[in-house]
Amino acid sequence: MDEAVYVGNADLDAPGEQGWLLGHFKPPGDPRHSEDVEIKWGVHPPGDERAEWVRGETRTALLILISGRFRVELPGRSVLLAERGDYVVWGKGVDHSWYAEEESVVLTVRWPSVPGYKASGQ
Repeated sequence: MDEAVYVGNADLDAPGEQGWLLGHFKPPGDPRHSEDVEIKWGVHPPGDERAEWVRGETRTALLILISGRFRVELPGRSVLLAERGDYVVWGKGVDHSWYAEEESVVLTVRWPSVPGYKASGQ
């Protein structure tokens, strides 16, 4: 097998890293190791919500709805992702939280991948 290739399944691989499939936290030499970007496959049961707001974010993020109804809370704004493909992008310094109104699957991309940074409840 080519060491520069990894073939997997997001539903099977994601639970081991709280949903994160790619980022600085994967071992060096693993094709999923990246210091540039992080990718998360989030599977959320109805009513699942972030335990606390992320504050002082140092990255930019993109969250895309795959299925379900998912609400992203931003300062002074609530964004409902209700149709497959709906997405929201927020930049550095934007606090956020989220809530799954229905069983939801979301794909999150954030950059850069910052070593040592981990918000609780991810």
